[in-house]
Amino acid sequence: MKIVFQLSVHFSLLVFVSCYGGNGYDPLENALKIQRSRRSEQKHASNEDHTTDYSTSPVYMGPQDGLKEADKISELPGQPAGTNFDQYSGYVTVDPNHGRALFYYLAESPVNSSTNPLVLWLNGGPGCSSFGNGAMMELGPFRVNPDNTTLSRNKYAWNNVANVLFLESPAGVGFSYSNTSSDYITDDVQTAKDSYTFLVNWLERFPEYKTRDFYITGESYAGHYVPQLAQLILQNNKITNQTVINLKGIALGNAYIDDETANTGMFDYFWTHAIISDEIHEGIISNCNFSMGAATTKACLDYQMQAYSAKSNIYFYDIYTPLCSPFSSSTPSISGFDPCTENYIQEYLNTPAVQQSLHAKPVQWESCNVLINLSWKDMPFTVLPVIQDLMTSGISVWIFSGDTDGRVSVTSSRYSINKLQTSVKIPWYPWMYQGEVGGYVVGYDNLTFVTIRGAGHFVPSYQPGRALAFFTSFLEGKLPTNH
Repeated sequence: MKIVFQLSVHFSLLVFVSCYGGNGYDPLENALKIQRSRRSEQKHASNEDHTTDYSTSPVYMGPQDGLKEADKISELPGQPAGTNFDQYSGYVTVDPNHGRALFYYLAESPVNSSTNPLVLWLNGGPGCSSFGNGAMMELGPFRVNPDNTTLSRNKYAWNNVANVLFLESPAGVGFSYSNTSSDYITDDVQTAKDSYTFLVNWLERFPEYKTRDFYITGESYAGHYVPQLAQLILQNNKITNQTVINLKGIALGNAYIDDETANTGMFDYFWTHAIISDEIHEGIISNCNFSMGAATTKACLDYQMQAYSAKSNIYFYDIYTPLCSPFSSSTPSISGFDPCTENYIQEYLNTPAVQQSLHAKPVQWESCNVLINLSWKDMPFTVLPVIQDLMTSGISVWIFSGDTDGRVSVTSSRYSINKLQTSVKIPWYPWMYQGEVGGYVVGYDNLTFVTIRGAGHFVPSYQPGRALAFFTSFLEGKLPTNH
C-alpha cells in the first residue's frame, strides 16, 4: 500500500505543470505526502521534530564592492512610463566552493526610501519563486499584462510603505542556482542558513540598510522559512563579531506551521464550506489521527482520497476563483484577479531581454522547482515551538489569513494559534477598509491574528487594497482599526 501511495505522489508531481497552485498542482501537498510517508516508516520519536540545530560555523562573507551599482535595473522591458523608484536585482554568493548563489529583487519605496523599513518577502512551496510569485503576482510594484510583454503598475504594492526585498530561496528556485547538483536536495535548516548568509552579505552590498528596521514576511511553506530564519538571526545577533540585523517583527500568511492543524483545519474547512459531504467529514473525524507519531490507517487514506475527489477541480488556493481557461474571462473572479496571471508571468520571465535586464543567468524560469519539492530531505512536524520562542523574544509576531483559501485555511491558522495557548488581550473584532469589513483581528499576548476578507492563499493578489492596509498596520505595530 505504501509503495502504491508513494508512486501516486511521484506521478502527480510529474504530470502537472509546475505553476504554484495551477490546475491540479499543489506543491505543498506533494511535499507533505512524501514527508508523512517517511515519518510513518521511520516512526519518528515525538521530540525529534521540535528541535532546530544550527551549527555555529563561520558565515561566508564575500567581497561586495561595486556590486550594488552593477545590480541596479535601468528599466524592465515593458514597464510603464513614470516609474519613480529604484530597482535592483542580482546574485549573492552564499557558498563559493559549491558555486551556490541566491537571486534577489529589491523594489525601493517611491517616497521615503531612505527611512522606510526593509522587508524581506519569502514564498513557500517548498521550491516556489518569491520573485515570480511574490513580486510579479502578489505584492510587487508591477503586474504582467495578458500580452506577456508589458507591465502595469500595482498601486497597492507593498513598496509604497517599505523597501521590499524578494529572495529566491533555496538554490534552484527561480533564478537562484548552484554549480553543485546535490545542493538541490535540501531542507529547512540549510535554507535558513543560506538565507542568513545571503542577508549578511547583502547588507554589506547595501550598507545603508544595516541599521534600518527589518521585517520578514511570507506565506504558505514560508510558515517554516520565516520563523526559522528569524530564530537564526536572533541567535547570531548575540555573536559580537557578526553583523547585527535589526529584526523587529515577522508576519506569516496562510502559513503551514503545524501538520496536525493543517490537516484537521483543511478538512473542517472543506466541510463548513460545502465542499465535502457530512459522510466524508465524519469518516475523516472517525478514522484519522493527524497528531505527531500517530499511525495512518487505510480507512483514513480512503476518506482523504474521497475528500479530494469530492473537491473536484475548484481552484484549491481560492475556492471562489475561476480556473484559468478559454472561458475564464466570462466568469471573472470575485476579487477581480485574473486566474491566468501565472501564464503571463511564465512567458515574461522567460524572455531573454527580461532576464538580461534582471542580471539573471539565462535559464528556463519556472514558478516552482519540482525537483526541489520532490527531494526535500526533512521538515519539522511543527514550528510552533519556534514561534513560541519568537513570541518571548520581544519582536512582533503576526499571523494573517485570507479566508477563502482551501489549502492552508483560516481554520487551520486558528487551530494552530489555539495550540500556542496564549491569552486574548483584545477580543475578536471587525477591522474596516474603505467603509467595509476588511477582515477580523484578535490581539493575543505577544501575537496578533488578522484575517483578510475575500482573499485566498495569495492574499495580496486577491485583495490588494486590504492587504496593503493590513501590512501598513503591521509595520506601524498597531492593530487594524474598526472604523
